[in-house]
Amino acid sequence: MKILVSGATGYIGSHTVAELINAGFKVVAVDNLTNSSLESLKRVEKLFKCKIPFYRLDIRNKSALKKVFDKHSIEAVIHFAGLKSVNESILKPVEYYNNNLGGTFSLIEVMKEFNCKIFLFSSSASVYGNPQSIPIKENVPLSGSNPYSRSKIMIEQYLQDVFNTSDNYCLGILRYFNPIGAHKSGLIGEDPNDIPNNLIPFVSQVAIGKIKKLYIFGGDYETPDGTGIRDYIHVVDLAIGHIKALQVIMKKPQVLIANLGTGKGHSVLDVVKAFEKTSGRKIPFTIVDRRQGDIAISYADCNHANKVLNWKAKYKLDEMCEDAWRWQTLNPKGYN
Repeated sequence: MKILVSGATGYIGSHTVAELINAGFKVVAVDNLTNSSLESLKRVEKLFKCKIPFYRLDIRNKSALKKVFDKHSIEAVIHFAGLKSVNESILKPVEYYNNNLGGTFSLIEVMKEFNCKIFLFSSSASVYGNPQSIPIKENVPLSGSNPYSRSKIMIEQYLQDVFNTSDNYCLGILRYFNPIGAHKSGLIGEDPNDIPNNLIPFVSQVAIGKIKKLYIFGGDYETPDGTGIRDYIHVVDLAIGHIKALQVIMKKPQVLIANLGTGKGHSVLDVVKAFEKTSGRKIPFTIVDRRQGDIAISYADCNHANKVLNWKAKYKLDEMCEDAWRWQTLNPKGYN
């Protein structure tokens, strides 16, 4: 089966491409390389001794996308491409809505033209906003608190509307919690541009001396140590969740919505301590004001994914930190 992966060179995209190939799927990769490196895909090719067809394009360019579909017999799409910084989305809402919604619209229109009806979408736990109950179940009301999360909610609603008016359409919506870690080989990992937005690359760059200290946003939450609690999931567990979801939705027309997380919460300071233990390095930090839109606690109820996908996250926090540190030490300058 041949799968088109949009955003294939990104952090989650590249790890999912690796697991797709490992599971025997054929992959066609597209990415505009705005916030990623083609080197990630080259390293996946090295890992599996294969060649992955790659097209540098913006998926909003339907004519370019059609050429890819025309050349390859695409049977399913996994859609990762999109802008993902919460803070940046607040500053650039037009760009975020244009990119995230426009790219999805374009993909679906081209898929319909080529009669491709299996679609797996990369959503986010941010669609839950500030949840009223913990752990978070898939059936709670959605509530975006910033343009990024609202763009995810809009896309989810659009995709379900498409399903309701299309025959034999197979749709999967996966709501990620907080992916961290890296491939065991140390060849692929998270390589953010400039100062990282996510916790682990920030911590690991402090540990290796690239950044002087970590800034923790908020130390006065109603949590045991005052810092925010999140559900951290290994990126490889997340990638395998995509394989499981794809295998389920391709069997029959359906809308599958599932959380991908561990079902356990760890505070920012928990992560810092685990990384210090793994790296043997002290992580200096300063606690600063909370960020707009951040919440105190967020972790998943994963029972639905466990049951429907026959999937469960297996990596513990220490292992996630070990793999992230291996990636960082082997690639102190990222993919450069």
